[in-house]
Amino acid sequence: MKNSAQKTKATTQKFIEILDIVDDVVLLASGYACSVIEVKATNFALLSPEEQNVRVLSYSSLLNSLSFPIQVFIRSKKIDISSYIRLLDDESKKSQNELLKNHIKLYAAFVQELVKVNAVLDKKFYIAIPYSGLEGGIGMDQNDFYLSAKAKLATKAEGLHAMLRRMNLAAKTLGKEELVRLFHEIYNGDIEQIDQIAQNIKYPIVKRGVI
Repeated sequence: MKNSAQKTKATTQKFIEILDIVDDVVLLASGYACSVIEVKATNFALLSPEEQNVRVLSYSSLLNSLSFPIQVFIRSKKIDISSYIRLLDDESKKSQNELLKNHIKLYAAFVQELVKVNAVLDKKFYIAIPYSGLEGGIGMDQNDFYLSAKAKLATKAEGLHAMLRRMNLAAKTLGKEELVRLFHEIYNGDIEQIDQIAQNIKYPIVKRGVI
Protein backbone atom coordinates (compact mmCIF):
# COMPACT_ATOMS: atom_id res chain seq x y z
CA MET A 1 0.00 0.00 0.00
CA LYS A 2 2.84 2.34 0.89
CA ASN A 3 4.65 1.62 -2.38
CA SER A 4 1.42 2.34 -4.29
CA ALA A 5 1.02 5.73 -2.59
CA GLN A 6 4.65 6.60 -3.27
CA LYS A 7 4.25 5.61 -6.93
CA THR A 8 1.12 7.82 -7.24
CA LYS A 9 2.98 10.79 -5.75
CA ALA A 10 5.97 10.21 -8.01
CA THR A 11 3.70 9.95 -11.05
CA THR A 12 1.99 13.19 -10.14
CA GLN A 13 5.31 14.90 -9.54
CA LYS A 14 6.36 14.05 -13.11
CA PHE A 15 3.71 16.48 -14.36
CA ILE A 16 5.35 19.35 -12.43
CA GLU A 17 8.10 21.01 -14.42
CA ILE A 18 9.99 22.35 -11.41
CA LEU A 19 13.37 20.69 -10.93
CA ASP A 20 14.85 23.00 -8.32
CA ILE A 21 14.69 26.51 -6.89
CA VAL A 22 17.97 28.30 -6.23
CA ASP A 23 17.78 31.77 -4.69
CA ASP A 24 15.19 33.56 -6.86
CA VAL A 25 15.54 31.29 -9.91
CA VAL A 26 13.13 28.44 -10.69
CA LEU A 27 14.87 25.73 -12.76
CA LEU A 28 12.51 23.82 -15.04
CA ALA A 29 12.72 20.37 -16.60
CA SER A 30 12.04 21.79 -20.06
CA GLY A 31 15.44 23.49 -20.20
CA TYR A 32 14.01 26.82 -19.13
CA ALA A 33 14.20 28.88 -15.96
CA CYS A 34 12.13 31.73 -14.61
CA SER A 35 11.83 34.34 -11.91
CA VAL A 36 8.57 35.57 -10.39
CA ILE A 37 7.70 39.13 -9.42
CA GLU A 38 4.83 39.73 -7.02
CA VAL A 39 2.98 42.99 -7.67
CA LYS A 40 0.94 44.57 -4.91
CA ALA A 41 -2.68 45.07 -5.92
CA THR A 42 -4.41 48.45 -5.98
CA ASN A 43 -8.13 49.17 -6.05
CA PHE A 44 -8.57 50.45 -9.60
CA ALA A 45 -12.25 51.35 -8.99
CA LEU A 46 -11.31 53.83 -6.25
CA LEU A 47 -8.95 55.78 -8.50
CA SER A 48 -10.10 58.98 -10.18
CA PRO A 49 -10.84 58.80 -13.94
CA GLU A 50 -7.58 60.65 -14.62
CA GLU A 51 -5.58 58.20 -12.48
CA GLN A 52 -7.30 55.26 -14.17
CA ASN A 53 -6.36 56.60 -17.61
CA VAL A 54 -2.74 57.05 -16.50
CA ARG A 55 -2.62 53.45 -15.22
CA VAL A 56 -4.09 52.05 -18.44
CA LEU A 57 -1.71 54.05 -20.62
CA SER A 58 1.26 53.10 -18.42
CA TYR A 59 0.32 49.41 -18.63
CA SER A 60 0.01 49.69 -22.40
CA SER A 61 3.43 51.35 -22.54
CA LEU A 62 4.91 48.56 -20.38
CA LEU A 63 3.62 45.86 -22.73
CA ASN A 64 4.77 47.70 -25.84
CA SER A 65 8.27 48.24 -24.46
CA LEU A 66 8.90 44.59 -23.55
CA SER A 67 11.63 42.83 -25.49
CA PHE A 68 10.92 39.43 -23.93
CA PRO A 69 7.75 37.45 -23.13
CA ILE A 70 6.11 37.51 -19.71
CA GLN A 71 3.23 35.65 -18.11
CA VAL A 72 0.77 37.47 -15.84
CA PHE A 73 -0.79 35.25 -13.20
CA ILE A 74 -3.67 36.38 -10.96
CA ARG A 75 -4.40 34.24 -7.92
CA SER A 76 -7.62 34.60 -5.94
CA LYS A 77 -7.81 32.85 -2.60
CA LYS A 78 -10.81 32.75 -0.29
CA ILE A 79 -9.91 34.17 3.12
CA ASP A 80 -10.99 32.38 6.28
CA ILE A 81 -12.06 35.13 8.69
CA SER A 82 -13.06 32.81 11.55
CA SER A 83 -9.97 33.83 13.56
CA TYR A 84 -10.91 37.51 13.06
CA ILE A 85 -14.45 36.82 14.34
CA ARG A 86 -13.00 35.06 17.39
CA LEU A 87 -10.73 38.05 18.01
CA LEU A 88 -13.74 40.39 17.94
CA ASP A 89 -15.60 38.08 20.30
CA ASP A 90 -12.66 38.07 22.74
CA GLU A 91 -12.40 41.88 22.60
CA SER A 92 -16.11 42.16 23.28
CA LYS A 93 -15.84 39.94 26.36
CA LYS A 94 -12.82 41.84 27.71
CA SER A 95 -14.35 45.28 27.26
CA GLN A 96 -15.70 46.98 30.39
CA ASN A 97 -17.52 49.56 28.29
CA GLU A 98 -21.03 48.30 27.54
CA LEU A 99 -21.49 50.67 24.62
CA LEU A 100 -18.21 49.57 23.02
CA LYS A 101 -19.06 45.92 23.73
CA ASN A 102 -22.38 46.27 21.88
CA HIS A 103 -20.70 48.02 18.95
CA ILE A 104 -18.16 45.19 18.64
CA LYS A 105 -20.94 42.60 18.70
CA LEU A 106 -22.90 44.48 16.05
CA TYR A 107 -19.80 44.80 13.88
CA ALA A 108 -19.00 41.08 14.25
CA ALA A 109 -22.57 40.21 13.27
CA PHE A 110 -22.31 42.53 10.26
CA VAL A 111 -19.07 40.91 9.10
CA GLN A 112 -20.51 37.40 9.48
CA GLU A 113 -23.58 38.35 7.48
CA LEU A 114 -21.45 40.06 4.83
CA VAL A 115 -19.31 36.99 4.15
CA LYS A 116 -22.43 34.86 3.75
CA VAL A 117 -23.37 36.98 0.73
CA ASN A 118 -19.92 37.89 -0.62
CA ALA A 119 -16.83 35.72 -0.37
CA VAL A 120 -13.78 37.59 0.95
CA LEU A 121 -10.99 37.08 -1.56
CA ASP A 122 -7.31 37.83 -1.36
CA LYS A 123 -6.07 38.68 -4.87
CA LYS A 124 -2.38 38.49 -5.67
CA PHE A 125 -0.71 39.38 -8.96
CA TYR A 126 2.45 37.78 -10.29
CA ILE A 127 4.64 38.28 -13.36
CA ALA A 128 6.69 35.27 -14.49
CA ILE A 129 9.84 36.09 -16.48
CA PRO A 130 11.23 33.23 -18.59
CA TYR A 131 14.80 32.33 -19.52
CA SER A 132 15.75 29.90 -22.27
CA GLY A 133 19.03 28.01 -22.40
CA LEU A 134 19.42 29.31 -25.95
CA GLU A 135 20.00 32.78 -24.49
CA GLY A 136 23.25 31.60 -22.93
CA GLY A 137 24.51 29.41 -25.73
CA ILE A 138 24.59 25.68 -26.43
CA GLY A 139 26.58 23.18 -24.39
CA MET A 140 26.32 24.77 -20.94
CA ASP A 141 26.54 22.54 -17.87
CA GLN A 142 24.06 22.89 -15.03
CA ASN A 143 26.10 25.44 -13.09
CA ASP A 144 26.75 27.62 -16.16
CA PHE A 145 23.05 27.42 -17.03
CA TYR A 146 22.09 28.64 -13.56
CA LEU A 147 24.63 31.49 -13.57
CA SER A 148 23.51 32.64 -17.01
CA ALA A 149 19.84 32.36 -16.05
CA LYS A 150 20.35 34.31 -12.81
CA ALA A 151 22.19 37.14 -14.59
CA LYS A 152 19.74 37.43 -17.50
CA LEU A 153 16.65 37.15 -15.28
CA ALA A 154 18.02 39.80 -12.89
CA THR A 155 18.45 42.22 -15.83
CA LYS A 156 14.92 41.53 -17.09
CA ALA A 157 13.46 41.88 -13.59
CA GLU A 158 15.28 45.17 -13.03
CA GLY A 159 13.72 46.59 -16.18
CA LEU A 160 10.25 45.44 -15.15
CA HIS A 161 10.66 46.86 -11.65
CA ALA A 162 11.56 50.24 -13.14
CA MET A 163 8.42 50.23 -15.31
CA LEU A 164 6.23 49.15 -12.38
CA ARG A 165 7.63 51.96 -10.23
CA ARG A 166 6.59 54.43 -12.92
CA MET A 167 3.06 53.03 -12.51
CA ASN A 168 3.32 53.55 -8.72
CA LEU A 169 3.01 49.81 -8.16
CA ALA A 170 4.98 48.15 -5.37
CA ALA A 171 6.65 44.92 -6.46
CA LYS A 172 9.29 42.44 -5.34
CA THR A 173 11.11 39.49 -6.85
CA LEU A 174 10.26 36.37 -4.85
CA GLY A 175 13.08 34.49 -3.14
CA LYS A 176 13.38 30.74 -2.62
CA GLU A 177 11.19 30.40 0.47
CA GLU A 178 8.48 32.62 -1.02
CA LEU A 179 8.55 30.66 -4.28
CA VAL A 180 8.31 27.32 -2.48
CA ARG A 181 5.38 28.61 -0.44
CA LEU A 182 3.62 29.90 -3.57
CA PHE A 183 4.00 26.68 -5.58
CA HIS A 184 3.16 24.50 -2.59
CA GLU A 185 -0.06 26.42 -1.94
CA ILE A 186 -1.01 26.34 -5.64
CA TYR A 187 -0.61 22.56 -5.93
CA ASN A 188 -1.77 21.58 -2.43
CA GLY A 189 -4.03 24.37 -1.22
CA ASP A 190 -2.37 24.67 2.21
CA ILE A 191 0.91 25.64 3.87
CA GLU A 192 1.48 22.60 6.08
CA GLN A 193 5.12 21.70 6.66
CA ILE A 194 6.17 24.62 4.48
CA ASP A 195 9.30 25.31 6.54
CA GLN A 196 10.52 21.74 6.09
CA ILE A 197 9.85 21.86 2.36
CA ALA A 198 11.57 25.24 1.97
CA GLN A 199 14.72 23.84 3.55
CA ASN A 200 14.98 21.08 0.95
CA ILE A 201 13.35 21.74 -2.41
CA LYS A 202 14.03 18.15 -3.46
CA TYR A 203 10.87 17.26 -1.53
CA PRO A 204 7.93 17.01 -3.95
CA ILE A 205 6.06 20.25 -4.59
CA VAL A 206 2.94 18.11 -4.95
CA LYS A 207 2.05 16.57 -1.62
CA ARG A 208 -1.03 14.59 -2.62
CA GLY A 209 -1.29 12.07 -5.43
CA VAL A 210 -4.12 13.76 -7.32
CA ILE A 211 -3.85 14.05 -11.09
